[in-house]
Amino acid sequence: MGILGWIILGLIAGAIAKLIMPGNQGGGIIVTMILGIVGALLGGFIGSALFGVDISTFFSLSTWLLAIGGALIVLFIWGLVTGRKGHAH
Repeated sequence: MGILGWIILGLIAGAIAKLIMPGNQGGGIIVTMILGIVGALLGGFIGSALFGVDISTFFSLSTWLLAIGGALIVLFIWGLVTGRKGHAH
């Protein structure tokens, strides 16, 4: 799967991750899309490196699950980082 496929997958995975984990993580739709792309890449890397999952096809269930899982991880970390900024004294 090419970089354009990962970008599209990341945009959709970011939106799905935001639906699964709603809240105020900071940033708007652009930040959510960027986090989704980063999460999809992270999920794909983890899946292929640790579990040996083939992530070369766009319509594979494992590719989508790894991308959404990665997006959830990145969204969670982003929420921790942006949440702490407002409470620092």
